[in-house]
Amino acid sequence: MSPSLGPPSLRDRLRHPFWQAVLVLVLAYLLFRFGIQPPVPRSIMVQYMLTAVVAVLIYVSENEERWRRFKEPIHATLVEPDKRGVRLGLLIVIPVLVGWVTFGQTRGTVSAPAALRTIHPAPPPQFTFRGQSMRLAELSNPLRTTGRLEEHYEEGKRIYYQNCLPCHGDLLDGRGHYGHGFNPAPLPFDGGTIAQLSEAFVFWRIAKGGPGLPREGTPWSSAMRVWENVLTEEQIWKVIIFLYQQAGVDPRRLTEGEHE
Repeated sequence: MSPSLGPPSLRDRLRHPFWQAVLVLVLAYLLFRFGIQPPVPRSIMVQYMLTAVVAVLIYVSENEERWRRFKEPIHATLVEPDKRGVRLGLLIVIPVLVGWVTFGQTRGTVSAPAALRTIHPAPPPQFTFRGQSMRLAELSNPLRTTGRLEEHYEEGKRIYYQNCLPCHGDLLDGRGHYGHGFNPAPLPFDGGTIAQLSEAFVFWRIAKGGPGLPREGTPWSSAMRVWENVLTEEQIWKVIIFLYQQAGVDPRRLTEGEHE
């Protein structure tokens, strides 16, 4: 008499394509939600998760046997008599969950209005860059007087296309591949924006990113990362040279006693 088979072990479940797919999606959500800084906006999170779901479905359907096994738990839940309790639970839980999410997104709140946001918030008179103290009024682009400007431009162009293009775009218009997912959208670099700013201000904004914004520029009105953790001081100055030259404008020059 053959021994009866017990319920599948955890190891057996992890070998099953369906539970592997569930585990991958859970890990993908945790990575997107907690592993990326600054936090990913909700609209981008939805895109990332949809991409993960499509990738998982492509993988499990690539092989006929894997696809058959993947559908087994779904089919059993929908038709097998002993899964009637599970079906009843899903019929209750899913509508309640959808209703709760919808209610949470549409209900009115009594929170105070958000603080007014300024496009170009006033920078602090002094800030630190990798532990080094810098005074904005005394800050200038040293590469304007050292080396060849053409070489700085080409290097700044390379750095921009490797790091900044996904948000700010190929045309510097704030319409990069991910630009539409941010609200407000990344600023374009044209006569209405960058021409009004000094190079020192642009250096501060790039270096400190969204987390470095003062109160009037928050909460999270910019998803730009803290680039001082990635780029060196010289690399940031080279990017700034590229931005102004590519936009066809000159940096704003502050007169004595004037502030941004």
